Amino acid sequence: MLDKLLKKINTYNKDADIDIVIKAYELAQSAHKGQKRVSGDDYIIHPLEVAEILADLQLDMPTITASILHDVIEDTDYSFEDIEKNFTLEIAELVDGVTKISKLEFSSKEEQQAENLRKMIIAMAKDIRVILIKLADRLHNMRTLKYMSDKKQKEKAQETIDIYSPIAHRLGISKIKWELEDLALRYIDEEGYYDLVNKVSSKRKEREEYIDLVIETLKERLEKSEIEADIQGRPKHFYSIYRKMYQQNKTFDQIYDLIAVRVIVNNIRDCYGVLGVAHTMWKPLPGRFKDYIAMPKPNMYQSLHTTVIGPKGDPFEIQIRTWDMHRTAEFGIAAHWKYKEDVQDEDNFEDKLVWLRQILEWQRELHDSSEFMETLKLDLFSDEVFVFTPKGDVMQFPKGSCPLDFAFRIHSDIGNKCIGAKINGKIVPLNYTLQNGDIVEVLTSSSSNGPSRDWLKIVKSSHAKNKIRQYFKKEKKDENIIKGKDALEKEVRRQGLQHSGILKQQYLDHVTSKANYNEIEDLYAAIGFGGIKPNYVLQKIKNQFKNELSIEEPQPIVHDIKESKANKNYNQLEKAVKVSGFKNMAVRFSKCCNPVPGDNIVGYITRGRGVSVHRGDCVNIRTTDDLGRLIDVEWVKFTNANFNTEINIKAKDGRGLLTKVTNTLSDQNISIISLNVKTDTQGFAYLNISIEVKTVKELSILIKKLNKIPEILSIYRT
Repeated sequence: MLDKLLKKINTYNKDADIDIVIKAYELAQSAHKGQKRVSGDDYIIHPLEVAEILADLQLDMPTITASILHDVIEDTDYSFEDIEKNFTLEIAELVDGVTKISKLEFSSKEEQQAENLRKMIIAMAKDIRVILIKLADRLHNMRTLKYMSDKKQKEKAQETIDIYSPIAHRLGISKIKWELEDLALRYIDEEGYYDLVNKVSSKRKEREEYIDLVIETLKERLEKSEIEADIQGRPKHFYSIYRKMYQQNKTFDQIYDLIAVRVIVNNIRDCYGVLGVAHTMWKPLPGRFKDYIAMPKPNMYQSLHTTVIGPKGDPFEIQIRTWDMHRTAEFGIAAHWKYKEDVQDEDNFEDKLVWLRQILEWQRELHDSSEFMETLKLDLFSDEVFVFTPKGDVMQFPKGSCPLDFAFRIHSDIGNKCIGAKINGKIVPLNYTLQNGDIVEVLTSSSSNGPSRDWLKIVKSSHAKNKIRQYFKKEKKDENIIKGKDALEKEVRRQGLQHSGILKQQYLDHVTSKANYNEIEDLYAAIGFGGIKPNYVLQKIKNQFKNELSIEEPQPIVHDIKESKANKNYNQLEKAVKVSGFKNMAVRFSKCCNPVPGDNIVGYITRGRGVSVHRGDCVNIRTTDDLGRLIDVEWVKFTNANFNTEINIKAKDGRGLLTKVTNTLSDQNISIISLNVKTDTQGFAYLNISIEVKTVKELSILIKKLNKIPEILSIYRT
């Protein structure tokens, strides 16, 4: 394995310091002697595999060396000082950076993920190579995930999709991103993964013949046009197909870019030359052309994308790029270290990491874990939309952004005084969703009253959210202090706690310090303007001072319902949910959204009828003004109880449709409570079906089965 690694390094850097790599291997082999992986392999195999992944990215010797040593400080007797003494300070800091991204104990999984992300971001800001080693470490762990327990497999796979894959995407390292996603999908939805594998394999020969025909035809035409090009088929990754099928509710046959070719040329002029040739040969599909050369993605990706109707009438995608663009597309930020000694343009490298500096600024402002995760996913991991200023400058925003995001990006004063916007010369409302290519002009007024709190629900970028919060924090601090104290006291009463017992000065001082505020008034102000949730403060106090606090369990609002034959299933439902801070609390499941085990849920304290359980995305919960009645609930036991839910189906009307639907329900052992059918004059049928299921997974399997009925166009849950 070491010889293989050294040969790989030699292919891209013949002047590499091979001796330091060998020295790192000898130290790591000695340090990890006797240690075994869960698979039974000697532990040294793992760091060598990680180093080989980084060698594939053609990284520099300090990174390769640190990757071999990345577990030495954490898992052996060697210290930071030992690594520095034997190697260099640079290598020791890289190893230490990876070590510090380690797990802590938190009160919730979300808080744990948020804290790990914070540490990754801080580590990235210091030296981006730390996260490259961590990504390679996760990739090898995913390759060997089969040796872990089922529970660990699902946890690691979901964490990979939620955190590591988006970071690889944001750094532009598609080589790692695609493999992480495909490996994770296998454990997240095993049935869906292998179903997809079979579908892709079943028509592989047919697709390969089609691609060969396209390549041969295009090559002949490009040679006549004297354009030198390398043309190859582009493999479509399973997770990409899976996501399109389930997010856009498409069938396998509706995915256009299963067949794709990539054309690599010598210069940008030839990129557009190839595009012109392709569009004269085959008819392009409207709305499917994207120019990422003129407007690169934030992760430095550049390419031309177009979808055309091919020689046999089937659509296929063409990607066109230069060799430099191809290297950046594969290696992303890692391409910077290919020949680090020759890199002159350090300022350009820093420009590529501007997004990281911005995240560092606002992450210090956000103390609530859920808000941090939500904002990060929106701003860092979302798709982008490109718009123009009136002067023609290009600006990028998260998909779904509005003119307010644009206004605050220009300047916080512009955002604060914004009263409207013009899109392509026409006045639009502030909640207008920006589209690619829009020309945006902000309308301001010096007599504006400033931002509204409703703006926080409209804007999508973390930059705009942060600027709005800062406005309320500065302009209305006294008002926020009063609001914050009131909100905290209300939360104490809602949880049935004693005010004097839990809100002691020393307890509040502790939370103030932990949340990085100077004074208690700052903490109250943060609660008042929404920067911290009251429950976060109380939870921190409970966790830190649980031995001093004597918190009695509050009495339930409503006593248990008496057992009877009629309410037997109802009592089984009650046992499936736990209400935070209460025992034996009477619960009922809301009919407006019909939650099912597996859904994200929230409780609402009713008057005299216990707690009503809603789905987290229920419109009645999202629009309620009485936030003090919301309470945390969670699934604790999946009983044999049946849960009501509704699905709506749009289908092409025809003989046998109803029979196919009811037969599918019967095959899945699903009980039908009611079924209503309506048809329209355009030949469509609309089915509303109320059914009983035990879990969300059972419902998802049913929807997949129903989607296989040819007449069905769309299915959604009420």
